[in-house]
Formats: sequence, C-alpha cells, structure tokens
Amino acid sequence: MKDYIAEMGGAALGARLRRLSAVIDADASRVYAASGIQFEQRWFGVINQLGLAGQLSVRQLADVLGITHASVSETRQSLERAGLITAEADPSDGRRRVLTLSPSGKALMTQLQPLWETFDDVARELDAEAGGVTEALARLEQALARRPLHERIARWRSDQKPVV
Repeated sequence: MKDYIAEMGGAALGARLRRLSAVIDADASRVYAASGIQFEQRWFGVINQLGLAGQLSVRQLADVLGITHASVSETRQSLERAGLITAEADPSDGRRRVLTLSPSGKALMTQLQPLWETFDDVARELDAEAGGVTEALARLEQALARRPLHERIARWRSDQKPVV
C-alpha cells in the first residue's frame, strides 16, 4: 500500500507533522504506561512550566508554550479533574485564573523528572540521527513568522492568471 503523505512531499507538510506528532505522543504514552504512571503527553507543557514557575495564568502559559488560550484551558480542565493542579481567581484580577501544581502534581512531577531526562537524551539522539530536524523546524517556524501560510496562499493565487 502506498504512503500518500510521504509521496506528496512538501505538499503534505502539515499532515506529515501531525502524523509524526501522533507517533511521538503514542510512544511517549507507552513509556508512561510501562512505567506504571498515569500521565497524558499533552499535559507535559503545562505541568513542566508550572513546576518551573510555581504559578502562571492560562494566558501566560499559552504565551510561553506558543499555543492557544483554548488549548491551555482544555488541558487545565483535564489536569484539574486528575487532581494535579489547582486553579484560583487571581487576587488582582478576578477574571483571570492562576494555576499551581497541587501536592499530587508536585509528587508526580518529582516521579517523572528522571524519565523526562531520559526523554530529553533520547530526543537529542533522535534529532542527531535524523540530521538536525529541530533546526529545520526552527527555520520553518521563522519562514512562517515572516509570512504566514494564508498570506503565501493569497499571494500565490493572486499571481496566477485565470484559465481561459
């Protein structure tokens, strides 16, 4: 069976990145399960940043992680249900929620730290084996920051002449 996404090359860039992300997340989930740890890979950024900073608002987390406010809010709800974080109204602005690790979240983070160090080592090894993919991804991010995809498509389409 053909691998359509691979055959498309750069034309399927978004699909290729999503597929790789899904593979990495699934493997990470297997590692957590094999270690007897109930942890969702999507929690990593929020848990890690709260461990580093102590407390952050949803907006601050979205900014530091470079993801949407909605994505952080969804993750926050999941982490609250799991008892790993607490969310309280910011005393200076009641509309804003300040997140902190709960005692269970702190204990889990301590338990995960050695495993995360191994993840880091293996990721660096994999990146080197693949020829510096993270540098290529950084260049892709810079190119999109210079001119987003939607602008590139609009310009490309406006440069095309109508077919007669």
